[in-house]
Amino acid sequence: MKFTRRSALQVTGAAVAAPALLKANDALASSGTVKVFAWQDYIQPNIAEAFEAETGITLDLTTFGSNDEAESTVSAAGGKGFDVVFPSITNTPGYIDDNGESFFAPIPAGVNVDAIIPSFVRDSAALGGVFKGEQIVLPFDWGTEGVTYNAAAMPIDGQVSYGDLWADAADGKAAFRQKSVLMGTGLYLDAIGDVPSNRMLDVYKSEQDARRVFGEITKWILERKDNFGAFWNNATEATSAFKDAGAIIGQTWDTTGLLLNRENGDFLYRAPSEGIITWLDSFGILKGAENVDQAVAFMNFMLKPETGGMFSNNTGYNSAVLGAADYASDEFKAQFNEVYTAEVLGNMWWWQADTPFFGPLQNEFSEIITNA
Repeated sequence: MKFTRRSALQVTGAAVAAPALLKANDALASSGTVKVFAWQDYIQPNIAEAFEAETGITLDLTTFGSNDEAESTVSAAGGKGFDVVFPSITNTPGYIDDNGESFFAPIPAGVNVDAIIPSFVRDSAALGGVFKGEQIVLPFDWGTEGVTYNAAAMPIDGQVSYGDLWADAADGKAAFRQKSVLMGTGLYLDAIGDVPSNRMLDVYKSEQDARRVFGEITKWILERKDNFGAFWNNATEATSAFKDAGAIIGQTWDTTGLLLNRENGDFLYRAPSEGIITWLDSFGILKGAENVDQAVAFMNFMLKPETGGMFSNNTGYNSAVLGAADYASDEFKAQFNEVYTAEVLGNMWWWQADTPFFGPLQNEFSEIITNA
């Protein structure tokens, strides 16, 4: 198995036990290999070892750090080389071959779809999970992107805002991913009336609207570029921005803030008043998969509540599996309840399915920020 950069970032404190080795409902392939292409921190050693022990299947794991990296790798290989891939569900439109067909196959009947929270399966259709009337990927986990800050170095009274990244106190010490800061800052500027964008949904409306909104946001950000502290593009870089580069505030994924908080209580992860940005990751089987039976066995293992709880303990992300929370640690549950109040859960902003013009324009304006 090939574990890279993020594999060492596991939950601190009490050890996480492997799930009991339960018999699967359906017959599992008991030999062979499954080739998995997943986010860096998703399949950590405790999950990999439990899967191999339970199924007898060898896990050949390759990891990626961004959706762009995953899409380009799968596309360059013509949809071959892997069995199971974990895209963000809104990025599945990027997995299209030259004939306009998805690299993903319809979900096989043997996959335990009923293990997933029903509303997630339902909503996945509009977010990219269905292609030409067939479910091609399934919800796997969800998480958010909000604000992580060092309360000792930069106290914030009341609810945080994406606008806090641009406060004077954050001079030279703000961390963010360029693609994401366009959205977070856009939500802030829409909320205060400076750049109307229909809560950033206009950037999915048309190329003209997207260029207008992104252009105005980028201009506003560049006027405050003295606050730039560190850019990040994956989980390892986001954590390093605070630990190594001296960031005291940043727009980050939830796992960054929650894992930092476990190590140092001064770091807090909070939902901005404009709405916490929410993503849904998925997984599916490629049409070019060579080990379909093993891929089905792997997906079913990952859809077990016990595995879902282990996954949440490892990463800080929220499993889409029914009952997974029952197997999460008390520490995870406490952090979840602290961050995701009823008010926060009622004010979530979902990443939308990519449109043909959205990605290129987001990249274009991200590069302007990077090169400022």
